[in-house]
Amino acid sequence: MEPVTAPDPGPASVPADAEDAPASKKHALPFWLELPLLVIAALAIAVIIKTFFFQAFWIPSSSMEDTLQINDRVMVNKLAYRFGDLQRGQVVVFDDPRADEAPQESLFEAARRSITEAIGLSVPRTEFIKRVIGLPGERVEIIDNQVLIDGRPIEEPYLKNGSVMPDFGPIVVPSGEMFVMGDNRNSSQDSRYFGSVPTDTVVGRAFVIMWPVSRWSGL
Repeated sequence: MEPVTAPDPGPASVPADAEDAPASKKHALPFWLELPLLVIAALAIAVIIKTFFFQAFWIPSSSMEDTLQINDRVMVNKLAYRFGDLQRGQVVVFDDPRADEAPQESLFEAARRSITEAIGLSVPRTEFIKRVIGLPGERVEIIDNQVLIDGRPIEEPYLKNGSVMPDFGPIVVPSGEMFVMGDNRNSSQDSRYFGSVPTDTVVGRAFVIMWPVSRWSGL
């Protein structure tokens, strides 16, 4: 009988995990380098969300009291009017009709402002927040401290107590525009002063007060 020889086992196989582990360790970034990259990525995501979807808006004035207080933060839905119509009583953010008069800013200033606006730490430089009162084609007037639309008074439970409105109008809101007012009629620069506003300047609809937590509520 011929001697039986054991088959050549060939080169020892290496577990896949063992092969991958050194490579993973080799390509891992140190924490001091990984942290700023994560921060940059988070800021980039925040700016993208702010530009196309939602934006935190900081309330800088008393024009919307008592509904909104100075330093409140509201969340604005930028997709609201891509899938729905503008309605009376909604609180909207829109471009300042006098934005062309604002001084120009540097590229660095614009980038810094965009980041701080995205996380609600600064107010947009050329945007207002008001309530929609008159819609395209409607006749708006104020008589005896009461807003009338097409001759009929409207209910405004959101008005700040003690609001006084001088008589105004009548005016007819042009097609493609809206008439807006602040809830604090004694202290609001609105359509009574700068006229109706093109609806295509609407940035989005404010739908919730998100800060401070004690004032959290829908709009």
